[in-house]
Amino acid sequence: MELQMQWKGIYKRLKARTWRMHDDSPMVKDGLVLQDVASLHLTAIEDADYKEDKIEFWNNVYGFDMSCIRKQALSKPLVDIVEQKQITMDISKMAPEDASFTAPFKIVVERDDYIHAIVAYFDVSFTKCHKLMEFSTGPKSRATHWKQTVLYVEDVLIICQGETVIGTMTVAPNKKNPRDVDIMLKYSLNGRHCQVSRTQYYRML
Repeated sequence: MELQMQWKGIYKRLKARTWRMHDDSPMVKDGLVLQDVASLHLTAIEDADYKEDKIEFWNNVYGFDMSCIRKQALSKPLVDIVEQKQITMDISKMAPEDASFTAPFKIVVERDDYIHAIVAYFDVSFTKCHKLMEFSTGPKSRATHWKQTVLYVEDVLIICQGETVIGTMTVAPNKKNPRDVDIMLKYSLNGRHCQVSRTQYYRML
């Protein structure tokens, strides 16, 4: 039996460093992939301080308009630990083309606040072991070296409890450099104080 355990994550480490069994190197019969099931989650955060300091900063750099750099800064996802809906994948059955996908999402707001970014994280399971094992990279779980991926949005979304942000996320290896990941985020909000619909593009190096 062959065990494949060098799994690189599912989003932040997608980067087409997928799994050796899918690199034209067939796995032996009855081999196992560990972890074998993963799910991708999205949530939203208020993060005005970071966005102002690292992104809006470029609009006025000591009196100089460098807003052309702001666009580039906004397109780079931040891998960081976030202070405190789901795509499920059976990794053991994945083919290389499955690394590209589009999925809808719906985020229900729990309190009146602002949204400055969408946060992505993943959970994984070892279902082929004699005892089920699972762990999460989510902001409410113990921090891991995978952290979370923060996608800052162009608009500051003013949201009220019970309102929803809906959209789709498309993820695919970059065509020129398959080790990078291209992300397209479409989101819309039709709220009491804010109505917005936008598409943003990100590239994870």
